[in-house]
Amino acid sequence: MAQRGRTTRRAAHIQKKPTLSPLRRAGRIFYCLLVTLSAVIVVTYAGLRIAARPPEQAEEPAPPVLEGQSTPLPGESSQPEASQEPAMERKEFTYTFLLVASDQVSGNTDTMMVLTYDTVNQTAGLVSLPRDTMIDGVKQSDGSHFYKLNGAYAYNGIQGLKSEVSKLLGIPIDFYVKVNTRGFVRLVDAIGGVDFYVPVNMNYEDPVQDLYIHINKGMQWLSGTDALKVARCRQNSYYDESDGKWKTVPVYADSDIGRTETQRNLLTTVLKKALSQPQNLPTYYDIFLENVETDLEMGDLLYFAEKALYFDFSSNLTTSVLPGDGTVKYHGIDWCYELYPDQLLELINTQGINPYTTDITADMLTIAQKN
Repeated sequence: MAQRGRTTRRAAHIQKKPTLSPLRRAGRIFYCLLVTLSAVIVVTYAGLRIAARPPEQAEEPAPPVLEGQSTPLPGESSQPEASQEPAMERKEFTYTFLLVASDQVSGNTDTMMVLTYDTVNQTAGLVSLPRDTMIDGVKQSDGSHFYKLNGAYAYNGIQGLKSEVSKLLGIPIDFYVKVNTRGFVRLVDAIGGVDFYVPVNMNYEDPVQDLYIHINKGMQWLSGTDALKVARCRQNSYYDESDGKWKTVPVYADSDIGRTETQRNLLTTVLKKALSQPQNLPTYYDIFLENVETDLEMGDLLYFAEKALYFDFSSNLTTSVLPGDGTVKYHGIDWCYELYPDQLLELINTQGINPYTTDITADMLTIAQKN
């Protein structure tokens, strides 16, 4: 009987154990979910870190062919012999990119920039390449030549353009990123538009292209469509009552140089705002897949995306444009942009474009000149 009494008291004691309130049960479930989610995030982040390995750098460009020197035959090496000076040494984890956007009408590369990104020191140099930059000229199968940089893509594709830019600046180009205009518009709209200072009044109409640009000088909020108009605008149009014809005048006093500066500033503004909204990464990824052509692999993209999240645009980005004269006539072609060799060399070595540990020298550049 005594044993039975103890069992009864113990059962009674168990029955009196308090149950969790609905609020506490919800809290415990939430805590378990939080722990599980944290574990998933940690594992995913660790996986991305493993996948995002530093990309390989491009090979050093072949030295320019000097006057009187023969071009290497197929199968022959164009690299210096062992007895000559050693190859330039690249900075660790520093990469170069050719950024381009094609013209909607001609198919030429309307916008061209080179970006050098030092992922260790978190510094970058961005330089615009004027579309009319003179090059030595490349002969086509039909006997014709082109002498402006923006024609290289139309004639020889993106690899031909990469080669021309590499020879021009004396640096290897590791990767290219070619964006179509739809992708740019979608990106600007995805980040809610941008506030941007438009440096000039823009008034241009072209019914053939269905292009109508009317944007006033000053701080403006730009949608994706408006941002594209600002980037494209090179001329203002007006109706000349004296002869009853529509005519155009340059928008910028310094012709295409002013336009390239606007494009650089606008691109920087867009990228800065995009990186400040990492929650939109899935949207950016979709836009990238549908509108960007590149030789970057997925692991490369993960690597640079992770690094870029910590980049300070306000203090660590240097922007510039290739120095030169855009009024030159070359091989019978008007309005070619002839580069200033000494100023170009200084820009490459001081404005964050040089990816080497030592300065680039004049003999490494391939610059076309009219004389």
